Amino acid sequence: MLTKKKKIIVVVSMMVLLVITGVLNIFFNNTTENVSSDLDSSTYSTYSFFNTCRADRTNTRNESIEYYKEILNNESSSLESKNDAEAKIKELAESMSIEMTMEGLIKAKGFSEALVNYSSSYINIIVQSSELTESEVAKIVDIVQSQVDRDIDYIKIIPVE
Repeated sequence: MLTKKKKIIVVVSMMVLLVITGVLNIFFNNTTENVSSDLDSSTYSTYSFFNTCRADRTNTRNESIEYYKEILNNESSSLESKNDAEAKIKELAESMSIEMTMEGLIKAKGFSEALVNYSSSYINIIVQSSELTESEVAKIVDIVQSQVDRDIDYIKIIPVE
């Protein structure tokens, strides 16, 4: 059993931690508000849009990879299922690499943000721009076709403000 003195020390320690938590909460909330007010709302919402899309894409891919890994690690899975799971993991890794490369190259051509969604049947590209000129579209298509052998009919470019 705890003595009365030890109980008082525990209670006082908990109160001190509670006060510290409150002070840190106020400090971090003020810091977040200052950063948010520095960005205008359109920049922040666009920034948020691209980050949210990237996070969603990453989460979905990670869940898929975990699913395929479960198949690989399951002793009752057939050899065909395991081979298919390995192929799917390899395909996802290749898609991720291609997307990152294309996003970097598109940003290098002057776009502040770019998001690429690549699959074996299509390529969707979202860029931060109010509208795209023919020259900008041509640059993006050139980047895509330099990375993968894909007809322009399977490439969709979407500007987002």
